[in-house]
Amino acid sequence: MRSQSVRKLAPEMDPLRIGMGWTVEDLEKPQILVESTFGDSHPGSAHLLELVNLACQGVSAAGGRAARYFATDICDGMAQGHDGINYSLASRDAICNLIEIHERATTFDAGVFLASCDKAVPAHLMAIGRTNLPTVMVTGGVMSAGPNLLTLEQIGMYSAMCARGEITEEEFTYYKHHACPSCGACSFMGTASTMQILAEALGLMLPGTALLPALNPDLKAAARRAGEQALFLAEHDLRPRDMVTRESFENAIMVHAAISGSTNALMHVPAIAHEFGVDLDADTFDRMHRGAHYLLDIRPAGRFPAEYFYYAGGVPRVMEEIKSMLHLDARTVTGKTLGENLEDLRKSDYYEKCDAYLAKTGRARTDIIRSFGAPIGKNGTIAVLRGNLAPEGAVIKHSAVPKEMHRALLRARPFDCEEDAISAILTHKIRPGDAVFIRYEGPKGSGMPEMFYTTEAISSDPELAASIALITDGRFSGASKGPAIGHVSPEAAQGGPIALVEEGDLISIDVEARKLEIVGIHGEPCAPEEVERVLAERRARWTPRPARYTEGALGVFTHLAASPMKGGMMLVPGAQE
Repeated sequence: MRSQSVRKLAPEMDPLRIGMGWTVEDLEKPQILVESTFGDSHPGSAHLLELVNLACQGVSAAGGRAARYFATDICDGMAQGHDGINYSLASRDAICNLIEIHERATTFDAGVFLASCDKAVPAHLMAIGRTNLPTVMVTGGVMSAGPNLLTLEQIGMYSAMCARGEITEEEFTYYKHHACPSCGACSFMGTASTMQILAEALGLMLPGTALLPALNPDLKAAARRAGEQALFLAEHDLRPRDMVTRESFENAIMVHAAISGSTNALMHVPAIAHEFGVDLDADTFDRMHRGAHYLLDIRPAGRFPAEYFYYAGGVPRVMEEIKSMLHLDARTVTGKTLGENLEDLRKSDYYEKCDAYLAKTGRARTDIIRSFGAPIGKNGTIAVLRGNLAPEGAVIKHSAVPKEMHRALLRARPFDCEEDAISAILTHKIRPGDAVFIRYEGPKGSGMPEMFYTTEAISSDPELAASIALITDGRFSGASKGPAIGHVSPEAAQGGPIALVEEGDLISIDVEARKLEIVGIHGEPCAPEEVERVLAERRARWTPRPARYTEGALGVFTHLAASPMKGGMMLVPGAQE
């Protein structure tokens, strides 16, 4: 074991560990890093300590010694509406860096990593690839839905309705007080739920353990089994980079298409792949989503809360339906291939147990996870658009966009911050046919915050929901729906074309053709050459804005962040390409 070799190099290690309660016998055991985002930060992390301790029990039962380390995450929901959201994406890289420090400063033989939410799960997956420590992932599951299946992503809609006077303050307060009845990730197919599912799809979790209801005893059993499995990984030296290959990432992307996963996965998955030494960008999503079958009827694009996902069979059921499109020989943390894992589940009582839970909801399995032959859609859910407005690409979740907006010609209404844009929307200064631009919100501009409240203000307004578009170099919440195009690259802070758009310019959107273009100037249609001439003139006049953040965490992140189309992660200077 690597830990025993390091003990010989660091003689202070034994007395220091004895000083915190280790026995002499513990020193000789395989040493397992149990890393989590536990903390009183939000419902996705507040319950993780119990799962951490159960994982430690599994480690002990299998003959190892666990060490608990913590890197508490923040909550995007609590950070919304103020500058706190600018720290969200930066927190992903900070957590990954801290886990690297924990692992490298004190050598371990294997790990169990536990997290639930938007940046925490991708941070842990990035750290698994970076450290290459034999590791099994445990995700903290999903919270219960509230009364009448109320879920948190509806709060943005109710907030906009209250601001417009469509519901009372008392009604809005009721919704706020009942949207989060338990711990776990928010109960819709947002970024947290998406990344939990993709962690299993990559082969880094025990089969059937992603996105379990947080209050379900099966999640506790999964945490303990993960602790036991960590010893297996250590003893067989099964390292993540030996298991997770490009084929594993392609499996994850196919699952992403089937579940209508969050657009944020187009940043997180390339960043994770980078840490595994796999070259993957957002265009891979676009290519693989074409012709992919979209099966999952879970909010925000569907009808049901995310806790129903496990009841319908979870990741294994999705994989069974799209099996013809997967690499079944991909290796996993069980020591077996994906195909072998699916076969083992079919022989077990896994699906019978799920069916028993589902029966209590009064729904059929195919209400939640459609069959491959009867999908919700047959062309995936995500598209990458390009053109003179987004030479490096932009992202749209076309499954959540009204059909009327799949092809549109709109008038540009540019804003240099989200606050001004949302004020214009709520005060009816934005009219049908407008393209609302929010810029200088990319990774280098302000850390790439979410535009969640803006998308909710649009999608909850019957007059605007199918008649305008939101275009930004920022990103969206996984809960967002409606006509939203994000990740526009190059971003405004780098002088991308989005910085050059002026009031009244004509914007063409064509999802099927994958086009996002400026086709007119100040309301007048123009030939492409004329548009390029005008953009060149504007570019010559454009001057970079002073950096918004020059110190602290965001000063470092905004200075080093890569393009969102390449993962939005911090890269060492000189390694930008």
